[in-house]
Amino acid sequence: MTRPEALLRALSGHGPDSSDYDLNPEFSLPSGQLLRPAAVLIAICERPEGPSVLLTKRASGLKHHPGQIAFPGGKIDETDPTPEAAALREAQEEVGLSPALVQVLGRLPSHETVTGYTVSPILAHVPARFTPRAEAGEVEEVFHVPLAHVADLGKFRVEQRMWRGQWRRYYAVPYGPYYIWGATARMLRALAERLA
Repeated sequence: MTRPEALLRALSGHGPDSSDYDLNPEFSLPSGQLLRPAAVLIAICERPEGPSVLLTKRASGLKHHPGQIAFPGGKIDETDPTPEAAALREAQEEVGLSPALVQVLGRLPSHETVTGYTVSPILAHVPARFTPRAEAGEVEEVFHVPLAHVADLGKFRVEQRMWRGQWRRYYAVPYGPYYIWGATARMLRALAERLA
């Protein structure tokens, strides 16, 4: 079983801030562009085979980021009093995770994306088992990745792809059939750096 104390130490641990620009210092956010606030839930779940991270595969028909691997989460609505509330609301909507089952531990440093968001990663512990329910039309699949896999810095690699006519580098941490990359992989790496 995961000790929440170890996760709490990760929150206060050392490590660089997280950004889509980490590996691409030649790029920067356009001057004057306002970042939209968002929040994601990094839920560490207890399972018989060991602690795991809850992730989703976005539906292939979505306009933005179809088919990509992501944490439960999304933009912060005006009715959300805090980023934590937004992450919990989105997790309940997307995967059926009741907030009553979640122990919120705190926030990792915010992550700035190339798509114009500043994301608050909310680290949480889910000690009780629950049966995920994928939100129709939004989430194609809900799955778990062992915490040991994404806590191992050696599992991460740097790759690149063409984006808007220029090569951009990004982190990836594949697991089985799941290609975890981009902002999700970068936030997982930020957690791994602090757990180390």
